[in-house]
Amino acid sequence: MKARVFPSGFLWGAATSSYQIEGATKADGRSESVWDRFAATPGNVVNGATGDPACDHYHRWQEDIGLMRELGLGAYRFSVAWPRVMSGGQVNEVGLDFYDRLVDGLLEAGIEPFVTLYHWDHPQSVEESGGWRNRDTAYAFAEYAAAVVDRLGDRVTHWLTHNEPWVVAHLGHRTGQHAPGLIDSGEELDVAHHLLLSHGLAVEALRAARRGLKIGIALNLEPRSPRSAHPLDVAAARLEESLMNEWFLDPLVGKGYPSDTVEQAAWRASVVLDGDLKMISQPLDFVGLNYYRVEIVADPSVPEADRPQSALHPEEVTAMGWPVTPHGMGEMLALLAGYGFESIYVTENGAAYTDQVESDGTIRDLDRQRYLDQHLRAASEAIAAGIPLHGYFVWSLFDNFEWSFGYSRRFGLIHVDFETQKRTLKQSARWYQQVIAGNGLE
Repeated sequence: MKARVFPSGFLWGAATSSYQIEGATKADGRSESVWDRFAATPGNVVNGATGDPACDHYHRWQEDIGLMRELGLGAYRFSVAWPRVMSGGQVNEVGLDFYDRLVDGLLEAGIEPFVTLYHWDHPQSVEESGGWRNRDTAYAFAEYAAAVVDRLGDRVTHWLTHNEPWVVAHLGHRTGQHAPGLIDSGEELDVAHHLLLSHGLAVEALRAARRGLKIGIALNLEPRSPRSAHPLDVAAARLEESLMNEWFLDPLVGKGYPSDTVEQAAWRASVVLDGDLKMISQPLDFVGLNYYRVEIVADPSVPEADRPQSALHPEEVTAMGWPVTPHGMGEMLALLAGYGFESIYVTENGAAYTDQVESDGTIRDLDRQRYLDQHLRAASEAIAAGIPLHGYFVWSLFDNFEWSFGYSRRFGLIHVDFETQKRTLKQSARWYQQVIAGNGLE
């Protein structure tokens, strides 16, 4: 394959989230999170796993920064745990101390911190007051954002308000696969609105606290391909794609919610009050794309025998059962550029595979290396087409607690033995190390 050199200054990073790696869920005044409660409920997580100890990053952060430095990372995206910072509505200064130390350590290592304020782990006390179904949560989130930026804003330039609000709305309140585990609540679109409102309120709080910050949001965007050319499959795929993509992008750029999708979803929009859409659509400095796959959508009412020739059936899938479709990342980058975003980062991209542990301790994961290579080539093509892509973050730096899959799926560049907490750089990590050093692909 042809060599691909990325632009000078392209930012190479890796990403994690608080609940997936920190552990220490009862340390130093951290309150219970919605994911603590969800994971502790039998049947919700594979093998009854929880986010403690996860990767014990709360105690091993210095070792972990050393590994980031060894890889040559230019940036590290992590999330702050809301229940570690706020307890009973009060700021927990000891919890903030951890992120103080982490940010200082990253900067000393020459690694740019990208802080995500919310990666799904809000306090259980907030959930008991209605969680994201309650409009008040949006204002509580803005207060939390203000507390974090007050402590870290003198050193952290890049901020993301939310990670994948679609997941919270739909997997948390429609399918029940994620916390708080509600199935067909009928409130997932209300939740999505409150998440977007909280984004706008947080942007306002961040900008009021300090000038010069770079503020964005990380969205998981996917093409949705119909199972077949049957009109009902095509319509189902179009609706699901709009609920995932346009539903979040349109209000962020001031277009409001897509009217045709509002009508198809029969959303009453009673939670949208005067001024909400203006608050949501404040200008952003960048947008983050989390990309993993193209998903195939079928209308369940269509008998298989009635389906014409099927559309997309990739031969290769990851350990999650997700198809390997790098072209979709290029499509989503083009979509973002079409919305007028002038600075884009791939804030997550990666894959779970079953790694091969050799007798000498080497961990081989050529499937992951190939997956990342394919997607970076799609990123390079997007840049060549004029798309303003300025950085790329692998998901994930570590094997970690993979939500409802517990510890049964591994996404990491770095293998974690969850019994001993030993870290080992995988073959893909060594490959990524070379990509960073050469600013491109051979």
